[in-house]
Amino acid sequence: MTLENMKKIDVSVVIVNYNSFDLLRNCLSTVIKHTRNVNYEIIAVDNNSTAGEVKTITNEFENIILIKNSTNEGFAKANNKGLRIANGKYVLFLNNDTIFFENTIKKVFDFAETLNENSIIGCKLLNKDKSLQHSVYDFPSLLNVFTSNFFLYSLFPKSKLFNKYHLMNRKINETTKVDVVTGAFLFGTKEKLKEIGGFDERFFFYNEETDLCYRFKQNGGKIFYYPQTAIVHLKGGTAKKSGWFAYKNQSLSTIKFFQKHFSRFNFIVALILHYIGIFIRIPTFLLIGFLILNRDLLIRSYYYLKLLVIYPKNLFTNT
Repeated sequence: MTLENMKKIDVSVVIVNYNSFDLLRNCLSTVIKHTRNVNYEIIAVDNNSTAGEVKTITNEFENIILIKNSTNEGFAKANNKGLRIANGKYVLFLNNDTIFFENTIKKVFDFAETLNENSIIGCKLLNKDKSLQHSVYDFPSLLNVFTSNFFLYSLFPKSKLFNKYHLMNRKINETTKVDVVTGAFLFGTKEKLKEIGGFDERFFFYNEETDLCYRFKQNGGKIFYYPQTAIVHLKGGTAKKSGWFAYKNQSLSTIKFFQKHFSRFNFIVALILHYIGIFIRIPTFLLIGFLILNRDLLIRSYYYLKLLVIYPKNLFTNT
């Protein structure tokens, strides 16, 4: 970008990285290759990677703004550091395990400009084989906590009543107002995001975007799924290196959302349902794992057993 173009930034792209240098390189190269006709900046936030030096990657590209954390501060806090220094009218929080194949940022920016209001926008996400990936869902409620924990979402995938991902199972191809878009590609109005405080840093990993979208909507913003453009999301590229890390933090962040946003009665019921769901998965995956000799299912059973004794301190008592 020229100095003249840098005077006004349309979109600030914030990418958090932790020990995923090949993913980061692929992400940066495809973003730069395919993004045209829009002024943007890229802010890479490294969470104290220990597998190498992040500068060896960012130095391969021009004008990458690098923030190096001295510890792994988690997804929410790292993204907030990028948000604080962002110069764009909009901010795109982008996972490092994403791959661009078209001018997605320009298309989403143009759509955002037509709205003329505070908005969060998610585009269509695809798996590596280009099949459709779930990327929008409903806010947590007692009903979908129940249906998720008792496998009803699998039995009735297209049911709005039983599946919080029901919209994606209908393969929606029209721009639609939704509750939550996933944090792999979350494009929003910067000033509104800053006004609500960005991500809640008490969520270390997972459910940050659910909480963010919830507060964004509570404060008058709107959430859109915009399927007129797409990117590939390799899904869990960093987290899947540590299976226990993913399982543990998914459970902890789910409970944290209950703690923060549910009334006392709803919280107690949701918590009971959550732990019942964990409990019934232990023998389920153990039995199926033995029957079909599947090691991954046996490991999942073990992880669910460990989750029975995991519980987060309530950090939201004064919220």
